[in-house]
Amino acid sequence: METPTNVRPLPYAPTETTDLYPESDGKPMADTDLHLYWIKRVQDMLETYFSRDPGVYISGNIMMYDIKGPTRTAISPDILVCFGIGQKFRRTYKVWEEGKPPDFVMEFSSNRTYRNDLDEKMAHYARMKIPEYFLYDPDRRYLPSPLLGFRLVEGTYVEIAADVDGGIRSEILALNFHLMEDGLALYDPRSERWLQTRAEQEAERAEHAEERAEQEAAARQKAEAEVTRLQAELERLKGRR
Repeated sequence: METPTNVRPLPYAPTETTDLYPESDGKPMADTDLHLYWIKRVQDMLETYFSRDPGVYISGNIMMYDIKGPTRTAISPDILVCFGIGQKFRRTYKVWEEGKPPDFVMEFSSNRTYRNDLDEKMAHYARMKIPEYFLYDPDRRYLPSPLLGFRLVEGTYVEIAADVDGGIRSEILALNFHLMEDGLALYDPRSERWLQTRAEQEAERAEHAEERAEQEAAARQKAEAEVTRLQAELERLKGRR
């Protein structure tokens, strides 16, 4: 999560610092540049979309522990979203400290991970009672479908059927995930807008500001030309007296 230069850094959430809960599993964040690109892009879009809600915590590849003590189990989702726990920086995510598991997790599957994503990780997230689990295969080679969504029903994940427009609806996020020709896109049906990264949003604002400035300049020129015309007409009328 990037910290804007004009905003004071958020404090780290309190967390135990014993060897029992390591902050890394030693595995790479992503298998390829393509996977890393999409993990970062989707996380950026979600952070930008929820930026005005200080209660929403969004992270990726953070070590998550659901059982306290020596029998603890660890898992590291590519992306997680949790409502109501605040936007503090965390070294690890401990369910007993946060008071709840994440509300949404997402994995970006590869040749190395897709079997585990569909088997052990899915079972683990179900045991944690995480309401929604989404998967995306950037290579479009390994999952049964490049984009999959699952919703927890009575302790078991049930696949979410695509809408008539092909999108997969996340009820938790109130967003639709769409498989596009060039990748993955997220859509907000309430605002009827596609989600953007922070950089894309700022670029759009700058473009709109430039357009407004050009329109205002054109309006001023038109007004000045009209004033000049009226002054000339007035002088002409004075000369006829």
